[in-house]
Amino acid sequence: MDGTNDDRIRRLDDWDTDGLTALAEEFETPLYVIDLERVSENCNRLRDAFPEAEVRYAVKAHTGRSVLETVRRAGLDAECASAGEVERALAAGFRGDSLHYTAVNPPARDLDAVVSAWDDHPDITVTVGAADTLDRLDERGFDGRVCLRVNPGIGAGHHEKVRTGGHAKFGVPLSRAPETAIDAARRFDLVGLHAHAGSGISGADLADHRELVGRMGELARTVAEELSVEGLPGLEYVDVGGGFGVPYREEEPPLDLNAVAAATRDALGTVPGRDGDAARLAIEPGRYVVADAGVLLTRVNTVKPTPDTTIVGVDAGMTDLIRPALYDAYHPIANLSANLSQEAIPATVAGPICESADVFCDNRPLTRPERGDVLAVGIAGAYGYEMASQYNSRPRPAEVAVDGSDLSDSRPVRHRETVEDLTRVERPIEPLEDHE
Repeated sequence: MDGTNDDRIRRLDDWDTDGLTALAEEFETPLYVIDLERVSENCNRLRDAFPEAEVRYAVKAHTGRSVLETVRRAGLDAECASAGEVERALAAGFRGDSLHYTAVNPPARDLDAVVSAWDDHPDITVTVGAADTLDRLDERGFDGRVCLRVNPGIGAGHHEKVRTGGHAKFGVPLSRAPETAIDAARRFDLVGLHAHAGSGISGADLADHRELVGRMGELARTVAEELSVEGLPGLEYVDVGGGFGVPYREEEPPLDLNAVAAATRDALGTVPGRDGDAARLAIEPGRYVVADAGVLLTRVNTVKPTPDTTIVGVDAGMTDLIRPALYDAYHPIANLSANLSQEAIPATVAGPICESADVFCDNRPLTRPERGDVLAVGIAGAYGYEMASQYNSRPRPAEVAVDGSDLSDSRPVRHRETVEDLTRVERPIEPLEDHE
């Protein structure tokens, strides 16, 4: 597995087979491997393509401390979807002026926590997606920086469950955005407008992305004019979201990021901003930063021939990587232990969870596996560990970090959970008869 592919995407074949196998032996499986050097390279690629834009990492893609610190050192801001993500970003060293809290229907305790953090970090920006949230902030004494999230009526992405731009859950309807923006500017420091089409946007979705950006440009110019009439400060930025896709399938080409950047700037146009300057473009990629920097390693425990396929049972499951079960997502899979001269067979790779959805692939060619072989699941750095669960009382896997192609210099960044970790939050109750 020593591929020489376009450096805009790291394919599974580009990882060192022996190095990954050694990590599986040392740290056991299931095991996530995250390449922090690749994370940094992806950050730099984004900054080069969008040199004049504010680039904000969508923290929900991977909140690991090592990843957050790497992203911060690479010069990106942090886009946080929850109070917990805000707390983790602050702990990783992000300053308040580089933090953007973009919640959907935020719970009261989250707003309380973020307003409390704002007391110490007054440059934090809070993005709101409903007029009701403005009132809730007002009630808490918040009078700082806000950004208005708009529903542009157009969504895009790899699956209907991640197409946010057209779903009523997300943002103020486009028709009500100008009046809501002016209301926000009268009560707070309105610094920006925000929209997001969805996740995993690829070449087929770029027309929708461009349409979203165009609508946001038109809206921003309308809002800028009304702010000027009211004598209110102008916008600092227009955030058009992220969702830039990566090619999970081997035959898919990498995203032409420079072309996307040029099309985005062209579609947005010029928006009047503050102090005579134009409002800046902002983007918030998550998947693009970490997806191809991660691999999930798993070991074969069962090989079961059936009339239709060979079931390859592994020790990782949908609790470790839920994307195939949730989105029918494709991830490349390779048998690291097999000799390349061995034949490939149609294999269904399935985990140990008591659900028929717990399948990583169905009838896919895989070099003939044997019990004990190590398989690698590629492009697993985004929404892999982040969406892991403890269903079936399964402890979450360990994670190790590496820097570049030399996998011998590795270090654990998350320990493997134990059943004790799962039950630590539980409390026994006395039998009912003891209360009689």
